Amino acid sequence: MIETAKKALANTFVMYFKAHSYHWNVEGLNFPQMHEFFENLYKELYGAVDSFAEEIRALGEYAPRNLNEMFDAKNIDGDNVATNVPAMITDLVAANNQSIVTLNKLFEELEAAGEHGFADFVASRLDAHKKHGWMLNSIIVYH
Repeated sequence: MIETAKKALANTFVMYFKAHSYHWNVEGLNFPQMHEFFENLYKELYGAVDSFAEEIRALGEYAPRNLNEMFDAKNIDGDNVATNVPAMITDLVAANNQSIVTLNKLFEELEAAGEHGFADFVASRLDAHKKHGWMLNSIIVYH
């Protein structure tokens, strides 16, 4: 359960950074819309990072203490090599999909352990990622 929680936190952090990086580097005719979209996405993801780490600490464990630990815990691709909107969105869709898989696993483990409060937090994260998936996939249709 702890390792899955650290993985979910790391995925959130890496996905946050991906979205923030794409916010900085997006170009093209739809720049204003994509710049704002990426900003909204990274802000939502960043808002979950601290709560995730605090839930891990509440279980008596340490959250990742450096970027190497964070990066080692993730199970999404950490490379940000996309240079155009379709590739950026495709990368974020893949990260989001893997995040959902990890969050579902964590939810099941938390419920089995009777950690209902943390499970409620994870359920809200699943709802957020479901919405992210809808929006990201809706953008892909037009690129």
